[in-house]
Amino acid sequence: MLTDTEIKEIKALCKETRQNIIKMVYNASSGHIGGSLSAVELLTVLFHKCINNIPQWHRSNDFDKRDRFVLSKGHISPAYYSVLSQLGYFEKEELMTFRKFGSRLQGHPTPLCPGVEVATGSLGQGLSIACGIALALKLNQNRSNVFVLLGDGELQEGSIWEGFMNASHRKLDNLVAIIDRNRLQIDGETEKIKSLDPLDEKLKAFGWDVTEIDGHDIEAIYDAIEKAKKNTRPTAIIANTIKGKGVSFMENNAGWHGKAPKKEEFEKAMQELA
Repeated sequence: MLTDTEIKEIKALCKETRQNIIKMVYNASSGHIGGSLSAVELLTVLFHKCINNIPQWHRSNDFDKRDRFVLSKGHISPAYYSVLSQLGYFEKEELMTFRKFGSRLQGHPTPLCPGVEVATGSLGQGLSIACGIALALKLNQNRSNVFVLLGDGELQEGSIWEGFMNASHRKLDNLVAIIDRNRLQIDGETEKIKSLDPLDEKLKAFGWDVTEIDGHDIEAIYDAIEKAKKNTRPTAIIANTIKGKGVSFMENNAGWHGKAPKKEEFEKAMQELA
C-alpha cells in the first residue's frame, strides 16, 4: 500500500513526464505523443515503486538479480526515456536530443540508451522476447521478474498470441504483461479495425491470470503489479487508459498517435500541464 506522500510524489513525477513528452516531440518535430501520454502512470509506478531496478553501472553480484523490462510498444519511447532520466540513468538535459542524429535516445529504444535491455519497436515481438528472457531466468534458477508493456493495437499481431500460449505452457509465473488499453491505434479504434473484446476472457482462456484496472489510478496500478509478482501463473494486467491523457485536445484522438504539435499546440499543451 502506498502512503499519501508516495502518491503525491508519483503524481509529480507523472506531471514532469507528460511535460517532457510534449517538449521532446515538439523539439524533434517527430514522435508519438498519444500512446506515450496514456502510459505515463503505468511506467512511473512500475519503475519508481515496483521493479527491482539496479542501474547498469552497479555491476556487482546483485546486478543479475535485477528485474527485466521490455517496452514492446517501443514507439512510446519519450515516456520511457523521461522515467529513466528520473532514475538517474542519464542527465535530464539529454532528453532534448531525442530523435537527433547520433543521439542515444532514438525514436525506438535500443541498448545504446542506459537502462534499456533490448531494442524494440517492431510491434508484436516484445512479448516473445519477454517470454524468452523469463524462461532463461527460470532455467538459471534466477527469481527475477520480467515485465513487458504492450499496446492494445499490437495485440492484433498473431505472434502476440503465440507468446501468450507459450508463456502459459512454460508456466512463466515470473512474467507480467501490462496492456495499455487505450482503444485507439494509428488508423482509429481498435474494436473497428480488429476487435479484441472480450480481451479478459481470451487471456484467461490462454491460461493467464488477468486483472483489469484503471490505468491512471496510481494505487490500482501498484496493487495489481505487486499482486502479479506473487501469482503462480503468468499475469496480464489490462490497464484501461486514455490516449493523449492530460492534454484536452489530444485525449481520445487517434490523430495524435504519431505527430508533433505545432507552436500554438505546444504552448496550449504546456499551459494545460503546468
